[in-house]
Amino acid sequence: MNNLIKSTVAALALTIGTGVAASADDVTIGTGYGIGFLPLHILDAKDLIEARAKEAGIDLTPTYQRISGSAAMQDAVISGSVDLGAYGIPAILIGWDKTRGKIVGVAGVNASPLTLLSNREGVTDLKGFAATDRIAMPSLVSPQMYALQKESEAEFGEGQQDKLREQVVALPHPEALNAITAGATEVNSYFSAPPFTQIALKSPNVHAVTDSEKIFGGKSTFLALASTSAYLEDNPDVPAIIVAALDDAAKLIRENPEEAADIYLAAEPSKVMTKEDLVAFLRENPDDFGPEVHGVQAYSDFMGRHGGLGKTPANWQEVFTSAVLNGREGS
Repeated sequence: MNNLIKSTVAALALTIGTGVAASADDVTIGTGYGIGFLPLHILDAKDLIEARAKEAGIDLTPTYQRISGSAAMQDAVISGSVDLGAYGIPAILIGWDKTRGKIVGVAGVNASPLTLLSNREGVTDLKGFAATDRIAMPSLVSPQMYALQKESEAEFGEGQQDKLREQVVALPHPEALNAITAGATEVNSYFSAPPFTQIALKSPNVHAVTDSEKIFGGKSTFLALASTSAYLEDNPDVPAIIVAALDDAAKLIRENPEEAADIYLAAEPSKVMTKEDLVAFLRENPDDFGPEVHGVQAYSDFMGRHGGLGKTPANWQEVFTSAVLNGREGS
């Protein structure tokens, strides 16, 4: 399972902590593309990390580096190209396992539901998919794949988690969106993430089949920040600063979705998502952003049962720093 991430982690695990540590007054943060990364765009636009660091008596200057995909982001974290990176919980768990705890979760970023969409009438569950149907998702190691596998096991029975795996097509979100709304290719289904979910559902031919909240029995973190134990040992004040800044970003999203939408569109200009669309989404989903962590145990239990993890954490607190634990619920 997920040999790409596994082999990369195995090859790079021994390099953690052997490079030159970053300057204590600089932090490089890996970010990506999509509304899930909105809190990081806000950190950048509003200098929230700098402000929280100043309160702690520290001069801390962040830089942000765009990286696409969980595997590439984890590579960057492990190699030290970035000090912290935002990516999916499954990859973080694999990194934590394969490096014996040298990959450490720092904070949640986004917990928006992932939604399985179809443009084929009558498909209401996975049993409704035909062998010719193709399901698009960002990559074969994305959180969407684990959600699909977990639901496959639930619907088709034990040992059937990969029943639809051969029907999965790796496509970037914009291409998957075009495929499912145009209806002109074999890709007639798409395991989407906001805001692409909301855009796709505007089409009268597209409907939702299921989503990650139903599959995992509640919220599950889509993106989280992770780092290395070596970096965190050298910079012990950084996690608490990051968590506080992410709280500030989440508060801005809840209280001023118009400004949050402006920040997102400045960072990621969109031809398909208007400011009005974004504001509506943020108002409808005000609690999708913040440093809280959800669904780690559901992912790890599933991955452990199917060989994705050599060691399954006893609880999510084993994987994440204490900075995100204080006074917070998690799972």
